Amino acid sequence: MAIITNINGTSVKNCKCGTWLNHWKNFSRQKAPFQCPVFGCLNKELVGAHVQKGNSTDRKWYIVPLCQEHNQSNKDLFISDQVELVSADKRLTCDK
Repeated sequence: MAIITNINGTSVKNCKCGTWLNHWKNFSRQKAPFQCPVFGCLNKELVGAHVQKGNSTDRKWYIVPLCQEHNQSNKDLFISDQVELVSADKRLTCDK
């Protein structure tokens, strides 16, 4: 289980992938989950969410697929370890 924290107010920062969910798909090399990866959530409509690792000194920004409800949360979220966190730093991904 991984702990993440959503970063609110970041959706306007576009990337070359078109959407942040596409960004995650392009660089995670994983298929999008069937539903939100937050434990106990059954929502199926996903977006690419900007998050940080919870309980960590790592303050980098990452993208993960989340439902809209959890993409607006200010609480720590518990997700599966199977969901890869993709760097939101475009210089390391789609702007290379």
